[in-house]
Amino acid sequence: MPDGGVYDILVVGGGINGAAIARDASGRGLSVLLCEKNDIASATSSASTKLIHGGLRYLEYYEFRLVREALIEREVLLRAAPHIIWPLRFVLPHDKSLRPAWLIRLGLFLYDHLGGRKMLPGSKGIDLRRHVAGEPLRSDLRKGFVYSDCWVQDSRFVVLNLMDAAARGTEVLTRTACIRARRTEGQWEAVLRDEATGVESTARARAMVNAAGPWVAQFLGEAVGSNAPHSIRLVKGSHIVVPKVFDHDYPYIFQHGDGRIIFAIPYEQDFTLIGTTDVDYEGDPGEVAISESETAYLCEITNGYFKAQIAPADVVWSYSGVRPLYDDQAASASAATRDYILDFDNGSGAPLLNVYGGKITTCRKLAEHALQKLAEPLNCDAPVWTADAALPGGDLPDADFDGFLEGLTNQHPWLPRQLAWRLARNYGTRTAKILGNAVNLEGLGQHFGNDLYEAEVDYLVREEWAQTAEDILWRRSKLGLHVDGQTVESLDRWLGGRSEDRERKVNHS
Repeated sequence: MPDGGVYDILVVGGGINGAAIARDASGRGLSVLLCEKNDIASATSSASTKLIHGGLRYLEYYEFRLVREALIEREVLLRAAPHIIWPLRFVLPHDKSLRPAWLIRLGLFLYDHLGGRKMLPGSKGIDLRRHVAGEPLRSDLRKGFVYSDCWVQDSRFVVLNLMDAAARGTEVLTRTACIRARRTEGQWEAVLRDEATGVESTARARAMVNAAGPWVAQFLGEAVGSNAPHSIRLVKGSHIVVPKVFDHDYPYIFQHGDGRIIFAIPYEQDFTLIGTTDVDYEGDPGEVAISESETAYLCEITNGYFKAQIAPADVVWSYSGVRPLYDDQAASASAATRDYILDFDNGSGAPLLNVYGGKITTCRKLAEHALQKLAEPLNCDAPVWTADAALPGGDLPDADFDGFLEGLTNQHPWLPRQLAWRLARNYGTRTAKILGNAVNLEGLGQHFGNDLYEAEVDYLVREEWAQTAEDILWRRSKLGLHVDGQTVESLDRWLGGRSEDRERKVNHS
């Protein structure tokens, strides 16, 4: 908990925006305290479509600034974290009853050139009768287009930003809520509550960033005691996961008659991820869940393109998140802007920055713009720096993942290929911290089952703020869909024993 000193910035919220701002600020020499009432990336930031993309459909809403910024950021982030971010070639089947081919070609031309693409290949037309991606599709779909975007392990991306922030001095408090914050004598005085013990403490900071995501307005009302300066539009996006519908590596982007698009993406080797929906949401963001109508909607669109049909009964997992969008009074949720708004209030000499909207892809630029607003009142003249800095584990030679994986397997020939691949994909060069001096699988400690070993779990608890089986299986290791009940039980017992040992040490001291 806080030590009684005065921080430069208190960041409230451990999603991607809060994490990116904390990272940028700490790298400029500012002292930062970040608190998150749950686990890191436990809400919207782990419920995305898991893409680093420009947003092809945003061109139809004339969001050119946002699309350009996002397209540039694709390659910046790909260089920074080539272990958890990698290129994809999306296939867009052409249905002439929807958007005309010339309009799609124009959109893809803009998409190829708005962002100064260097690393990723450009778009092109394909004959679905000859292309491997055409095999699972309806036989009457003959023409298509291929273009580039990137995949991201979304919750790991948030964790890596915070790990880098912590390495540069940020103090990170998970499962710690900011329940009250007031301006006092030119600074913020905040009351923090440990959600596990109920113990409260006081933190002081020269500035505060409200990056509470879908709770941004609620935090202002309940903790700060002020009204939100902008209207926020909560939009629910839901996804389903089904056993894989196709066997190749090309993801799809499908058009629909209502003007929306959805993605069908290879997921975790054995599955297909399908989403997303756009539905206005009015409930508690912490209780969000997919509806039957959303599931049916995603199945319907998918079935309109694939020969193999899916049904709600085929869904093995679903997830939903609430996007905190700036309310631009758009007629529909899907048309609401995805751009971000930074509201800066320098009242009484204690700045408050409220973050509205934003995308995972543009989090780094959002953080730069946030620091532009905070730099003067905090007397910080340090230069921008994150564009050329690798995230933890991302310092692969020449950003070459395949080469890194080959070196890892050559160095540790006893590692099963699938386990080596998974560790490399999740942890990059930090895999060495997990493997340590092990010379065989027994050296990795207790085997919980399903390729999960004690060395990895211990690393996640020690280095990545993981506390529960859910943290480890769904937001850190990405093993949630692959483990059985026995593995979960073994992991719970181990974590419980570790917690008891820590409590005994605290009581003894």
